This record gives sequence, C-alpha cells and structure tokens, in this order.
Amino acid sequence: MLEAPAANLPADVSATQHLLAAGGYVADRALATAVHLALRMNRPLFLEGEPGTGKTEIAKVLAAELPRRLVRLQCYDGLDLSAAAYEWDHAKQLMEIRLAEASGSAGDRQALESGLYDRRFLLERPLLAALDGPPAVLLIDELDRADEPFEAFLLEVLADNQITVPELGTIRAKTPPVVVITSNRTREVHDAIRRRCLYHWVDYPDAARERAILKLRAPGVSERLSAEVVAFVQRLRAGGDWFKLPGVAETIDWARALAALDATELEPAAVDETLGVLLKYQDDIAKLRGEEAARLVAEARRDAAA
Repeated sequence: MLEAPAANLPADVSATQHLLAAGGYVADRALATAVHLALRMNRPLFLEGEPGTGKTEIAKVLAAELPRRLVRLQCYDGLDLSAAAYEWDHAKQLMEIRLAEASGSAGDRQALESGLYDRRFLLERPLLAALDGPPAVLLIDELDRADEPFEAFLLEVLADNQITVPELGTIRAKTPPVVVITSNRTREVHDAIRRRCLYHWVDYPDAARERAILKLRAPGVSERLSAEVVAFVQRLRAGGDWFKLPGVAETIDWARALAALDATELEPAAVDETLGVLLKYQDDIAKLRGEEAARLVAEARRDAAA
C-alpha cells in the first residue's frame, strides 16, 4: 500500500519542473516527470548517467526547495554498515562500565549489559539519520562505487523505510525520506535495487537546455558568449575520443572564467589559455589545444549564429 504523500509536494509535473527551476535546476519534461512520480508515489529515484550531468544536484535542490534536511551518504569501496547506518559508541559504553564499577552498581551484570545497548549509546550514520528525525532528502551518491554486498543491506531501507538494529529492534521512519540514488555506471547495480526504484537516465543537456542553464547559473555572461560556449561544448561532446567529457558544471565554470577575462566571444587564444577549466586531464587538453580548438571555435560561432 502506498503511503499518503506529504501535503507540501508539488501538485503536478509542471509544478515539479517549476520547483526545480526555483532551485536553479533546469529539467526537461521527462526528468521532471520522474522526480514528480518519485515524490507522489514515495518511491526512491534511481538516477544513472555520465559524471557531470547533474544527478547529485537534483537531491540538493529538492532538499532546499521542499524544504527538508539533506542527508548524504557518499559511497566508496569498502563502505560498511558502521559507516553507512549506525555503530555503537564503544568509548561511551566503556565509560558507563567504569562509572558503574566505581559506584558499586556493577553487581547486576545482566542489567548493566542490557543498559549498554540503549539509544543514547547509538551513533547515527547517514541512513539511520535520514529515517530518524525531521523529514529528510536522503542522497545515496555514487552507489556504483560501493561493494555489491552493501546493496543487500539497502533493500530494507528502500523497501520499508526502516533499519533493524539487533540489540534494539526495528527503527522505522515516521516520515519516509525522499530517496535519490545516483550511479555513474562504473558497474551495474543489482536488479533488486532497481526494482524498488523509479529509474531515469540523466543525459547531457541539449544545446537549448544548456543555454537555459547558463542563463540561470551564470547570468553575467553575455548571450553571444553563452551561445558560443554551449555550441563549442556540444560539438566537443559529439565528436572525438576524449578521456573525460566536460559536464554541465564545467560549462558553467568555463563561461564564468571567460567572462572574468572580459571575453565577449570565443577566441582560439582564450580557449587555449582556459582549457584547464573545461577539461580535467592533460591528454585531453593537449589533444584539443591549437588547431583542433580553433576548428571547434569556428564551428561554434557558426552554430551560435544560425
């Protein structure tokens, strides 16, 4: 049975699109629909795509605009239960034992041991923190970086909005968090996780949407420079064997950097001098600098003028 959605959620897809835009995120209709359905149906949203396409930013914007606490679990190789959900404060438990011994109340060993597994000794990590407390947006970022066995533990959280602590019992969320899971697809996430989520592939934006993003996030950049920057980046992504394509964040940074150098249009020399803002690997920079950059500048100018 679906739980009733919170009353302050957007009423329809258009309202969801406006909510994201209010937080500085320009979403197309398909992405706004996926976000809206995840909110209304109380289902986790699984966002997959290349790095730099804005997956993580969606969770941040939702937290700011709903508004809710943002609780972030950054996944990594070796992530375990104690870092992701909870662990016992062993130092505090040991202090409790020492205090009991000093006061002479350590005789009832069974009562002392049971008292050591009280909530006051429990350290909340992101998953438990998102379930226990005021309404939250839970961002499980880059799940593909975590080990596969970790996904099995996530199933209880995603399916039932609860965590079972053997010494205490089950801790269930009073208000289920809005859950956003991201993956850069460095490995396949298990089907059991996918089945519990609504799925959306977040692609690089087309030229029109990327210009809209620049207008919103870099308002000080002239329209001509903005159009040429977007056209350059779009052509860069469309062709060539690059180690790492620039994401939307790099497009924004590059446009701001060029504007800070008082550029009003793309010039090959300025492009060569600022490639470290757009690209993050020396092999890519060396391959693009010079004739290739000049060629893309000429093509970008034609695209922007069309």
